[in-house]
Amino acid sequence: MQVPIKKSVERVPGGMMIIPLLLGALLYTLFPSTGEYFGSFTGALFSGSLTILAVFYVCMGASIDVRATPYIVKKGGALLGAKIVASVIVGVVLGRLLGEAPVSGGFFAGLSTLAVVAAMNDTNGGLYMALMGQFGKPKDVAAYSLMTIESGPFLTMLTLGVAGLSAFPWQTMVGALLPLLVGAILGNLDPDLRKWLGGATPVLIPFFAFALGASIDLTSVWTAGLLGLGLGVAVVAFSGTILFTADKLTGGTGVAGLAAASTAGNAAAVPAIVASANPAYKEAAAHATVLVAASVVVTAILVPIVTAWWANRVRQREERAAEPAEAS
Repeated sequence: MQVPIKKSVERVPGGMMIIPLLLGALLYTLFPSTGEYFGSFTGALFSGSLTILAVFYVCMGASIDVRATPYIVKKGGALLGAKIVASVIVGVVLGRLLGEAPVSGGFFAGLSTLAVVAAMNDTNGGLYMALMGQFGKPKDVAAYSLMTIESGPFLTMLTLGVAGLSAFPWQTMVGALLPLLVGAILGNLDPDLRKWLGGATPVLIPFFAFALGASIDLTSVWTAGLLGLGLGVAVVAFSGTILFTADKLTGGTGVAGLAAASTAGNAAAVPAIVASANPAYKEAAAHATVLVAASVVVTAILVPIVTAWWANRVRQREERAAEPAEAS
């Protein structure tokens, strides 16, 4: 008997990240000592998220091609820059209001600057490439090769520092970027290594997601539902507006900007990494992980709807503009 586990998981937006994370959280909530009880390799799987993530970012870096064409640099650079601008604006505003700690009570309990910045910083690459493959051009798809620089905690740490919050030692900042750089160097020196390492990227996602979930107590974060929904909507609305504008200003139709207004599944790993680098964010990290995970799901649903709607408007406008030319 065969069971289509992979296909079933992939039907859920961000499923390869979300479902293992929830499974780990469920086990930790019901049986918090499972990892310690079994120890050995099983215990390492429950507690080894940072190690798995280090390997993940090396593999992710290997997919970056430094020999990008001018169009790819222009398009990818514009979208990357817009993402950074959106995150810095949010970081500065919320940093002044909240500082490093999460909101302690009310509807916004658990919301933090860390959660919002992490949700804003990293684009769902698979979703972007799928949407641009349908509504854009091949070179628009290739623009994501430059946007992979978003991956990892480096930009989030940088944004929090720019916002005037607790800073990170330069060694920590460099250390957050090194695995990605090492992967990029290896991948650009050897195309075979790029293909080999890049192919491992999706395989690692459910493993670090499970390890992250195994540190989350669901009883303390059940209220994140509506707040997580609101965060996802805010990411699409706010970052989408800035990305749309950047795309239009660089000669695009705005479709690519809207397609990039999502939260990547691996962004849910960022709060834990940031907290491990600076204890000032420890209180915010657990709630932030769940909120960012919720944003992954919400943006994965909203972004295709918004992108398809705008792409159809662009197509209809182009068709109307072409009619007079054909008539003459």
